Amino acid sequence: MELGAGSVSLNKAHFEGKSIGGMPFDEHDPLYLEAYRKSIHNPVEFWEEQAHLLDWDRPWQQVLDVSNPPFTKWYVGGYLNACYNAIDRHILAGRGSKVALIHDSPLTGTVREVTYQELYDEIVLLAGGLAKLGVVKGDRVVIYMPLIPETIIAMLAIVRLGAIHSVVFGGFAARELCSRIEHVEPKLVIASNVGVEPGKVVPYLDILHSAIQMSRWKPPQKNIIFIRDQISQNILNDETDVNWSNVLAMASPRQTIACVPIEANDPLYILYTSGTTDKPKGVLRTIGGHLVALMYTLRHIYGIQPGDTWWAASDMGWVVGHSYICYGPLCLGATSVMYEGKPDRTPDPGQYFRIIDQYKVCSIFSVPTSFRVIRRADPEISYGRQYSMKSLRAIFIAGEHCDYETKMWIEKTFKVPVLNHWWQTETGSAVTATCLGFQQNLRPPTYSTGLPLMGYDIRILKPDGTEAQTMELGRIALKLPLPPGNMATLYKNDELFRKLYFQRFPGHYDTMDAGYKDELGYVFVTARDDDVINVAGHRLSTSSLEDAVLRHPDVVDVAVFGVPEATKGQVPLCLYIPVENCKKTDAKLSTEIIKLIRDVVGPIAAFRLITSVNNLPRTRSGKTMRKAMADFARNEKVILPATIDDATVFTEIRRALQHLGYAMSAPDPIVAKLLD
Repeated sequence: MELGAGSVSLNKAHFEGKSIGGMPFDEHDPLYLEAYRKSIHNPVEFWEEQAHLLDWDRPWQQVLDVSNPPFTKWYVGGYLNACYNAIDRHILAGRGSKVALIHDSPLTGTVREVTYQELYDEIVLLAGGLAKLGVVKGDRVVIYMPLIPETIIAMLAIVRLGAIHSVVFGGFAARELCSRIEHVEPKLVIASNVGVEPGKVVPYLDILHSAIQMSRWKPPQKNIIFIRDQISQNILNDETDVNWSNVLAMASPRQTIACVPIEANDPLYILYTSGTTDKPKGVLRTIGGHLVALMYTLRHIYGIQPGDTWWAASDMGWVVGHSYICYGPLCLGATSVMYEGKPDRTPDPGQYFRIIDQYKVCSIFSVPTSFRVIRRADPEISYGRQYSMKSLRAIFIAGEHCDYETKMWIEKTFKVPVLNHWWQTETGSAVTATCLGFQQNLRPPTYSTGLPLMGYDIRILKPDGTEAQTMELGRIALKLPLPPGNMATLYKNDELFRKLYFQRFPGHYDTMDAGYKDELGYVFVTARDDDVINVAGHRLSTSSLEDAVLRHPDVVDVAVFGVPEATKGQVPLCLYIPVENCKKTDAKLSTEIIKLIRDVVGPIAAFRLITSVNNLPRTRSGKTMRKAMADFARNEKVILPATIDDATVFTEIRRALQHLGYAMSAPDPIVAKLLD
């Protein structure tokens, strides 16, 4: 197949000499280097080979089309169906009895193992019911459900019909759900009656009713409600709701609902970002390139093979859930764990260990915060020690910076490599990683997020757009064309897509993250670019200061951010969480940390503003909200994203900041209500 119109022009000089993208030939696994070289130098040939990991209804006519940058298209003219690749083809291959999903819910005291055949049977019935309700190719359907198998059944039933799903995280309040309904304009909403969290039941149905009541868009069909009757048996409103089981009954039991072929560049889903960097944006992901990227990364980054049991410790409301709880593992034919619980409180800090042992999990994907929580709750691993970790090969971490002390504790505790990698909601899968599928060094440089993944030509750029030197901090940008799997655009907003991600550095995707490369080509992601602070002309990464603070044995978590100072412009301010039962006073511990920073970083850091807190503000996906705290310290109005885990934390943050002379007149933060 020919590249055709809009063919990509690559700078061959980039590969001359003894390096590929700045990586020495003799320092890395030759199989990795050859694959990476090919993905950059000949992306058409490389990604055409990977496309055969999927089943296609119709072959593509053009592998890559870059005729309208930055709107890159992959596998133009090829048709496929995500549900067929995730479910049907495994049934046809005789693997229907294989367990597809393990739903382990200590919050409800239940465990369910769902086979591929059982998933297929439920999906076909739900798709049949949706078809009777008028859902057709191109329609949008909003899903507002917790981490249960029915959420995945709903997703796959929708895409089976060629429709588009938009999953909304179950922790969102009515106004945030309303804003997404108004933006997506769904034909209907599929929801659960309730969600469950430690010590409380979340009334999803009431929230949904409130959201639709205030919405300018009224879905033309009734809400489909899955009743979690072991938690609550709601009485549905016949005028607005229909029971999930009744929708299944609409389908003819003998009728097979065929998968609708979708062009590779048509939408698979719309997913809104968490809003930690700006107001939430509707990331639109297309089907073909995304499924190819997931199949490739599961095998080559995480080392997962068909039949393996894999656990992505996330939620379906986030991109990790879409990529690596649902589509990736199911398309591969693996078993995906869905854990509905917390690392420490449901009922104890031994649950991560139990899950690994009980289901023979071979790899985990989680955020560093989860392990910090375990460490804080049970530093001696008295709960986890009883379980075997023999099945585990590696732990992958992402989503936030992982300090050295936490990484070393995880490796010592779980006795496997802890591999940091970096990606975004917008990219859909990793940009940099250390790959189990290659013979890469499983001890990459400290703090590195690994080497570039296939197709990513990573540049570290200065504000003027020129490339930074080795070890020089700059903005991380990805040279076009982006490989398969990245977002196609922002839903209903092509112009914002261009402006936000491609205007600052023409020809590059602006990640808005700061970082650098070392002499071996390893990438270091230090912080969001606005987390870099400028102290008297010296640019310091907040993550490097946090790493130094966490070297102190009495500190379990920390956040450092910049605040104004008359002489130096900015200085760092540190809020830290002491270990449980710390015997030292706040003053003594703070003095020791200041000395530690002077020894490790030097006096240039001007590190003097420091105090302890009991909790830090985070999103539900585990990201520390440094910018919100920095703005709060400057007495600015702070609008918190609806994904904040606990907004009441700012009461203590105010006290701590005022103790240090900041936030003296800061208005109370408010939780975001509406999208633009």
